Amino acid sequence: MKVTILGSGVVGVSTAYYLAKAGHEVTVIDRETGPALETSFANAGQISPGYASPWAAPGIPFKAAKWLFMKHAPLIIRPTADPFQYTWLLSMLANCTGGRYAVNKTRMVRIAEYSRDCLIQLRADTGIEYDHRTQGTLQLFREQSQLDAIGKDVEVLRKDGVPFEVLDREGCAQAEPSLARVKDKYVGGLRLPNDETGDCFKFTNELAKICESLGVKFQYGVNIKSFLKSGDRVTAVETDQGNITSDRFVVALGSYTRAMVKSLGLNAPIYPVKGYSLTLPIINEDNAPVSTILDESYKIAITRLGDRIRVGGMAELSGFSKDLPANRRATLELSVTDLFPGGGDVQAATYWSGLRPMTPDSTPIIGATRYDNVYINSGHGTLGWTMGAGSGRALADMISGVKPEIDMSDIGISRYG
Repeated sequence: MKVTILGSGVVGVSTAYYLAKAGHEVTVIDRETGPALETSFANAGQISPGYASPWAAPGIPFKAAKWLFMKHAPLIIRPTADPFQYTWLLSMLANCTGGRYAVNKTRMVRIAEYSRDCLIQLRADTGIEYDHRTQGTLQLFREQSQLDAIGKDVEVLRKDGVPFEVLDREGCAQAEPSLARVKDKYVGGLRLPNDETGDCFKFTNELAKICESLGVKFQYGVNIKSFLKSGDRVTAVETDQGNITSDRFVVALGSYTRAMVKSLGLNAPIYPVKGYSLTLPIINEDNAPVSTILDESYKIAITRLGDRIRVGGMAELSGFSKDLPANRRATLELSVTDLFPGGGDVQAATYWSGLRPMTPDSTPIIGATRYDNVYINSGHGTLGWTMGAGSGRALADMISGVKPEIDMSDIGISRYG
């Protein structure tokens, strides 16, 4: 079967890999000059199934109101003229209930846990290298109230069989030795020993090479315009380099998915939630992290990637803006220098922003649509790297007529009507 994938981020390339392994003829098209040059380029680097939690959670409306007045706020809202920004916000707020949170988190953990298993197998099958480490993730709490509030997350972790450790100051310092120097900065933590880290950009580029060896064709510099359709089937995708026909089409365009499928009358409420990152060269190994730390107060992840430290986080609702304000960089610098002083060279850091494709319930859209040859694999929010391999494997199974190894019945676009 001939399958065309729109998008060459980690989700699109992972889908291409599993489809090629299943024997399909696969083509990947993208407007960029190579793979993983947008959201997958410089993300936070952690592969954290246990921390797969919805942004929409009980208490978030109150916290969001408080964050609006903070200098180093984890959430920033810049009002735009786009009505979708406000309808998306209202839909997200509707998911901020205990019941919805439990349903959405269970969905997310299911995909993320499966994805980690798929990634482990992919690594064993291919020998792929991407500065990966398997030393867990530590969620660090600066305030006792944060540590006291982990009950609902621990309950879900226990229910889903995800190993975890609740640590005091000494336990945190044992997991991350550099934190012993700054014990006055935190009160404890929640550690997930099975989590991993790695460079998503390196992984996606190496996987693209493996895909090419399996016969996958990549066409870069292709501007995708629209779908051409006949009845309940799409006949081709229109591009600036001509029409591309295929038996099946997969839309993996991240934040641009909504606009692409809207012309088909499909409702994929994916909003571009902007994030920021810094990448610092390590200048003192003893003062650098060994894995990933999640700074709960600022919602920032600090990750070890080879000889670099990646600092990523914040959520900004500002449309498709990719500007790089100095005050956002200051927040990233504050977190990493506060917890790992002298570990990395902040002055030599590269500063980046990317658009995370977020649904109102934080759960991705994976599966078929009412067009019998169009599929979506998008809307992973901050967890495209965590969920990439499993999402690609599950969708490849669907297209191949094979029942996925996990339940995907509640992950499709149909939940939005």
